[in-house]
Amino acid sequence: MNTLKTINDYLHSYRVEGRLVREVLQNCLDLSNSFDDKNIWITKADATFLEPYFLRLEQCDPSSLPLYGVPFAVKDNIDVAGLPTTAGCAEFSYIPTEHAFVVEQLINAGAIPIGKTNMDQFASGLVGTRSPYGEGINLFDPQYISGGSSSGSALAVTAALVPFSLGTDTAGSGRVPASFGNIVGLKPTRGALSIRGVVPACKSLDCVAIFAQNCDDAQRVYDVCSSYDAEDSYSRPKSCVNTFGGTFRFGVPRSNQLEFFGNSAYEALFWESVEKLELLGGLRQEIDFTSFMETAKLLYHGPWIAERYCGIKEFAMTQSDAMLEVTRGIVLSGFKPTAMDAFEGFYRLSELKRKSEEIMGQIDLLLTPTAGTIYTRDEVRNNPLALNTNLGYYTNFMNLLDLSACAVPAGFTPEGLPFGVTLAASSWNEPSLLGVGAKMQSISRYKSGLIEPSAPETVVLAVCGAHMSVLPLNHELTSRGAVLIEKSFTAPLYRFYALESFMPPRPGLVQVNEEGGSIAVELWKIPIEQFGSFFNGVPSPLALGSLTLIDGKIVKGFLCENYAVEGAKEITQLGGWRNYLLGNSL
Repeated sequence: MNTLKTINDYLHSYRVEGRLVREVLQNCLDLSNSFDDKNIWITKADATFLEPYFLRLEQCDPSSLPLYGVPFAVKDNIDVAGLPTTAGCAEFSYIPTEHAFVVEQLINAGAIPIGKTNMDQFASGLVGTRSPYGEGINLFDPQYISGGSSSGSALAVTAALVPFSLGTDTAGSGRVPASFGNIVGLKPTRGALSIRGVVPACKSLDCVAIFAQNCDDAQRVYDVCSSYDAEDSYSRPKSCVNTFGGTFRFGVPRSNQLEFFGNSAYEALFWESVEKLELLGGLRQEIDFTSFMETAKLLYHGPWIAERYCGIKEFAMTQSDAMLEVTRGIVLSGFKPTAMDAFEGFYRLSELKRKSEEIMGQIDLLLTPTAGTIYTRDEVRNNPLALNTNLGYYTNFMNLLDLSACAVPAGFTPEGLPFGVTLAASSWNEPSLLGVGAKMQSISRYKSGLIEPSAPETVVLAVCGAHMSVLPLNHELTSRGAVLIEKSFTAPLYRFYALESFMPPRPGLVQVNEEGGSIAVELWKIPIEQFGSFFNGVPSPLALGSLTLIDGKIVKGFLCENYAVEGAKEITQLGGWRNYLLGNSL
């Protein structure tokens, strides 16, 4: 079992415990071998491939790189120099000499690619079963599908072989397998992550997706690789980051427009998720989902299917027999649409986009199931096209409408199968979506009793600023033996300020009880004999008080005296100090 699950876990092992990258990565690779029967990998890195990465990091201070020594997996339609890119088809295989742009950004930040992952061939499905390298197997029940097309990338994170991975998402491939694997799947704004070095599915719609154990890690990876790529014609400079927090409006499709395909357990879990958002300060608003459903139909039943053919045209024309039958049928159908069909499709999309924009303008985010149900592998084999279409009911419209989206875990059925929901918003809303998703995960963890009460000789302290992990003052906690036990949020009873008159700026948390927001905090367990010296080093206007967390739990934390926030910049809407720092770095 791997005790290193998150990016923080890996960084702690290097920066605090002093472990060596070679040792940590070898343990990671050894664990990976025990999952060989789950069809996660197409190509695994060997010692020769990894040696240059080890040599480079051995010359670096572990604190000098944000992803120092953190292993990650890459879907096998994304280039990693020196490893074959197959797109799930051996006959298509080639060995790139350059990394895909997003891979290069992660490597520059210190991360290490440890292999290429299994996928639905040419990213042509949401099921994870369309691969000559074996069907993706759900790790919670092997009878069920893993979801796809980024099956292996999601499974690698679910199994904790890596803390994050890269997939692609054109129709839901970065969200459906995340939902079926109980992990986070971020589908960024189209063009936010470069697609240079990615085998195209629908090039004008393709997105690189991020899988992670939690929303914080997804945000970290997004921050590293969401750089503008002037050599990618679809790359877009990052726009002003939209934010919402505190009280927010969320849309839910009308009851008669929700579809669970007979899965009553998923339906019950969805309504529980609605209640969670309301607990977080969300105001529910029923919306007409018609324009979204109609847009979804365009992706596979409109001219965009021709883009799948264009992406691999030469291979499809000369070696179509090398494809799986179901993949071949999908790709070759792209030869049929005419130019007239394309223009009619563009006209129809413009109409639907206008209608959907009107709806999205009335809400901050849209809440849907990620998938309305889950199927067994046998069911998908017997009815591959119709069931795959069902899985795209809530996902196929996203990129056509230029939305950002984040799939987050939202509970388990009585049979122990994961369920997930998707939070969607207009473009460039990734930080806000991940912030809300983190709060939903936090509620779920507390309800499941995953946080152990602190021992009598320790104090649980909530921190919300520079003492948080990897930030400049965190050493004041770790040097005293403090241990991070959980990430959480305050109840929506506080206002949050940036005290920019101090250098460097520091946060100010003020309790207001009404019209407050929910603010990200970390809970640290600090030995009681060390607490006094730590507290003495905390300057005014901060004072020790009691903070109420989102689940009603009360812990110690630092509140700001009211006089200090007069004229200060209020950042409650950002939901946390990291988002404030991110905004100032843009």
